[in-house]
Amino acid sequence: MGKKITSREDLAKLREQVKPEVHLRAGPRRVQITVHMGTCGIAAGSREVLSELADQLGRIPQSSNVSFHKSGCLGLCDQEPMMTVTEQSGHSLLYGKLDRQKVREIVREHILGGHPVDGYVVKS
Repeated sequence: MGKKITSREDLAKLREQVKPEVHLRAGPRRVQITVHMGTCGIAAGSREVLSELADQLGRIPQSSNVSFHKSGCLGLCDQEPMMTVTEQSGHSLLYGKLDRQKVREIVREHILGGHPVDGYVVKS
């Protein structure tokens, strides 16, 4: 299990730690992931979602074709924590009510396997 993120400094350290592993450089990627981190998302656990995502992508050689970012609130507070997965084709899926286990499953099935995890989709 990854280290719990409890402050902005922890988040900044995590970002710097995984940059070389996840290759967060400019340019198009096969998959772009956005973790929604408005106040409601943070209260619901989006920091843990971001931490688990970074941990999972840092372990995978194919992650050089994946970028991840954070954004603010989408206005669906009851679905937090959420993340959007956008494929190179432009098709996006919004996943909601996430936790560390669900993030691991989404990375394994959707990001690596190309098969969305329908049970966690809020909006496609």
